[in-house]
Amino acid sequence: MTDLGPRQPEITVATPADRGRVVGSLVAAFAGDPVLTHLFPDPAGYPRHAAAFFGHLFDKRVGRRTIWTIGGGASVAIWEPPTPPEPGPVDPLAAHLPADALARVHAYDEAVHAALPDGPFWYLGVLGTHPASAGRRWGHAVMRAGLRRAAADGLPAVLETSNPANVEIYRRAGWQVVREIAEPLPTWIMQQPG
Repeated sequence: MTDLGPRQPEITVATPADRGRVVGSLVAAFAGDPVLTHLFPDPAGYPRHAAAFFGHLFDKRVGRRTIWTIGGGASVAIWEPPTPPEPGPVDPLAAHLPADALARVHAYDEAVHAALPDGPFWYLGVLGTHPASAGRRWGHAVMRAGLRRAAADGLPAVLETSNPANVEIYRRAGWQVVREIAEPLPTWIMQQPG
């Protein structure tokens, strides 16, 4: 009998009960990320503001069953399906972020969404792994769950990154740069064909 080594934990679809673990992992994972340090440049406010930001993204998508996790929320992929949810009447982030941070969030979001391809696609909005679980390839595993869903729908997958080091990592995983934007910070739009 051959020992195949440790088994990878099961990939699960996040439920509301996973919110705290998912948000905590993402806050830790993105502490040095160019986008998050642009949105929330004050190190003292980062944990609170990033938690509100990731909590908002989690809340928008958890009911759509498009958040995949592994290791109890240690790695997370938050995907937006081709049909976005109806916007609510109030911006829920407005109650949790200072006006300047909220303005930066909206400016970045508008710039990215203006650069995204036309037509339907699955959008990988967030992919992160808690630093304590880095190096296990769990991020790739949860990313692939969404890629399988996009492939089953016959649609491309799209993401954006403002971390130059991630561009090559994503290329090795089959993504291609399809557009670059310069403002409010350098960002690469990447796609996998459907």
